[in-house]
Amino acid sequence: MAKQMRAAIYTEFGGPEKVRIKTVDIPEVGEGEVLVRIRAAGVNPVDYAVREGYLKDNLPTEFPVIPGWDMAGEVVECGFSARRFSPGDEVYAYARRPVVQHGTFAEYVVIPESYLAARPTNISWEEAAGIPLVGLTAYQSMFDAGKLQQGQTVLILGASGGVGSLGIQLAKATGTTVIGVASEKNHQFMRDLGADHTVDYKGNHVGEAVKQQVPEGVDMIFDCASGETLQQSLQALKPSGKLVSILNHGTDLDTAIDFSYVFVEPNSRQLDHLRALAESGKLRVHVSQTYTLDETVEAMKQIQTSHTTGKIVIMP
Repeated sequence: MAKQMRAAIYTEFGGPEKVRIKTVDIPEVGEGEVLVRIRAAGVNPVDYAVREGYLKDNLPTEFPVIPGWDMAGEVVECGFSARRFSPGDEVYAYARRPVVQHGTFAEYVVIPESYLAARPTNISWEEAAGIPLVGLTAYQSMFDAGKLQQGQTVLILGASGGVGSLGIQLAKATGTTVIGVASEKNHQFMRDLGADHTVDYKGNHVGEAVKQQVPEGVDMIFDCASGETLQQSLQALKPSGKLVSILNHGTDLDTAIDFSYVFVEPNSRQLDHLRALAESGKLRVHVSQTYTLDETVEAMKQIQTSHTTGKIVIMP
């Protein structure tokens, strides 16, 4: 008889009220896979976008769905040929599969071992679970797509959120100048993370405010906000500059702009790099609130407000 676990589940697209906590079978551990006991699961804005059905044209979905793509936990069982880790090892991962079905808002997850990396050991389970999606998103956006280099200047829109706050730290660790855009109440938070300059998008024309601080313009805009903030900021981009967005697909942008849209993929090698930064004190995660598995609906309502500073985490 299959072992069972508690998990958050929804069986159709819709609002947070579609989510129920149920007891379900733990999937069999297949070739190259491991069973992980989840100690903490990060909650991200994409979780509600997926649940609402906004991404269904891009992401194949099989119901019932267990939401959640971030996790930190302990290896319980290793399948055939999965020998990088052993039972008891502490790991973390960005757990998005090609088909949306088996997520991390649950007591256990079965996942390809190739997705896993050893977790940072000097931070809490909650903090570790808050790194993978936002850390890999910032890394792949700024360095893989944006080719950001030491000595350059990056303008981060939505810099106090989950992705932006890790973006500030990764950029500073590389030796770049960072301008963070967020509301006034988050400016000290951004400065504490390492932002060299801060801009309030309320009551300011973002592009003009940035040009006052760096008249020559910025080498890269990392867009985690989109909308009017993005449109205003474009005048601060150097003609040779690069725009990378995790929200905007570029359909309403001038075709002359060097533009990339990034949708993050699992990458255990980059998670190893993020772990090293966390363990050396160069990367920290601000966890603003934790929820139990039974409080998953409340956690998803909170992330949908778009006013979460740092990370919120579910502790199954």
